[in-house]
Amino acid sequence: GDVYKRQEHKQLLENLKKGDKVITSGGIHGTIAGFKENNSVVILTVDKNVKLAVSKSAISGLSNSKG
Repeated sequence: GDVYKRQEHKQLLENLKKGDKVITSGGIHGTIAGFKENNSVVILTVDKNVKLAVSKSAISGLSNSKG
């Protein structure tokens, strides 16, 4: 149920690493370029020369797109 989902999301966030392709809750797809603010903020590369800083909690899941 819900508790499991929350636990799963927590695990996901704890296991994020550089190079992971992710989707934010706002629907943005990006690749993790790094972390800051004690890992609470994720730097995402969304396009060539375009990086975004998003709250780690806004990462909703891993993107399954290959390439």
